[in-house]
Amino acid sequence: MKVSVAILAAAGGADAFWRMECRGRLGVARLDPLVNYGEPGSHAHSIHGSSGFSDKSSYDDLLKGDCTSCAVTQDMSAYWTPSLYFQHADGSFELVPQVGGMLSYYFLYTDAANPDSGIKAFPPGFRMIAGDTNRRNYTITGTNVKDADPQKSEWASLGQTSQLDLAQRATGFNCLNYNKQPEGTLYRHYMPDKDYLDANCADGIRAEIMFPSCWNGKDLDSDNHRDHLAYPDLVMNGNCPKGFETKVPSLMYETIWATQNFIGQSGQFVFANGDVQGFGYHADFMNGWDEDFLQQAVNTCTNLSGRIQDCPIFNIQSEAEQNQCTFDKNPEVSQMLKSSLNEKTTGVIGDSLPGGVKIAYGPEPADAANAGSHTTTVEVPTATYSQGATVTDGNYMPGGVFKAAKFGVPAAESAVNSISTTTEALPTITEAPTVAAEDDGFTAIRTEYITKGNVVSMVIVKEALEYVTVTTTTVTAVQTVQARQYSHLHRHKVRAANNRA
Repeated sequence: MKVSVAILAAAGGADAFWRMECRGRLGVARLDPLVNYGEPGSHAHSIHGSSGFSDKSSYDDLLKGDCTSCAVTQDMSAYWTPSLYFQHADGSFELVPQVGGMLSYYFLYTDAANPDSGIKAFPPGFRMIAGDTNRRNYTITGTNVKDADPQKSEWASLGQTSQLDLAQRATGFNCLNYNKQPEGTLYRHYMPDKDYLDANCADGIRAEIMFPSCWNGKDLDSDNHRDHLAYPDLVMNGNCPKGFETKVPSLMYETIWATQNFIGQSGQFVFANGDVQGFGYHADFMNGWDEDFLQQAVNTCTNLSGRIQDCPIFNIQSEAEQNQCTFDKNPEVSQMLKSSLNEKTTGVIGDSLPGGVKIAYGPEPADAANAGSHTTTVEVPTATYSQGATVTDGNYMPGGVFKAAKFGVPAAESAVNSISTTTEALPTITEAPTVAAEDDGFTAIRTEYITKGNVVSMVIVKEALEYVTVTTTTVTAVQTVQARQYSHLHRHKVRAANNRA
């Protein structure tokens, strides 16, 4: 089989990360121990992680859980986001299936203002929230709301590095179409409407949210679960503000929703908190790592591949084992869901969102007295399809730099991320094929793997005597530098449509 060769740009300058796979899901429920401690939550969440999760779970409770729905068994953290529903023309709501569970990226970005300061593991009891469930508009300092984002390098000069501005740019809704090069991470800051999704997002939508990663170094939490942290001035990385110089792992959640299952059906998509545009998208995190172990992982799990399998200290369980960890493993929560909550949250659930949440279109906050009275959406920034870049601001961006397709097969002929409208079973991912590299006269030193979205790339590092030629498939020399050759051989992960765990 012929192997295509592409450029691996700036690999040596990329920051390390690992991608926590949470293929299983504890369940969908109105539980939120951060905001609604000891009582039902205001809206439904898709919850992943430790079976010790409950309406009043603590750090110790998470550690005592019998299992985790994530891949690394040492990670007993809890991760949750609002669920996505489809409101049919007759008014009924149906849960949109998740594809592949949820992914949480652990980026090891240091403070750009003090890169030698390192990264501190989350301490016991550490908790945080990203986003604001009540937000229903988009306001960036000094801009018309419909202006596209300027380059990150211009944010400071434009006065757009306030925490409010950065928080709004920390959400993204990535339109998935595997027949195109994918969009950039955190590119579109609102949920496209149904017409746009039907016409452009053939493989669903990927909801993305970045947590702040600059910590004040003392408080495990704050009244609003946000004020003990701040964003660096480029959201994902950059300079930490004064008073927040302690860097913790930079978390970003990704959840793929199978909106393509509803193409051609009349209705609208709405998150469980009554948000149709995504401005109120948010995420919660409760630390469930042993602090010493997580610090060891931060210090040693620095492979650029992002694969948890490339970190030798992680104990990894199978996708089937992840899927077995549900709320049923916690009798207290199981009984609560059957008795005090006693509501349907999956499948077609009836004529109201869980908890009777009303749709609030904005621009007023959703907790305003007139929530539910407006029926039109607010203006959104201009964000039509735009191909994502391999490198942004000198660092690799996660989540799909190349389109996903079977290796050697045109994308249009590949069944990628196909899922039945009647099941929420998670598709399996086939491993990349093993293909021998062509003999080009160089001596291979080592082989590495880099995961980017739905692509696994095998990188063969070869020694050159005095110079390097990086070539494309046309064998046209495109760059000569005094270094080593990095040949970037694409291998595509394929989500098998008919294989279920």
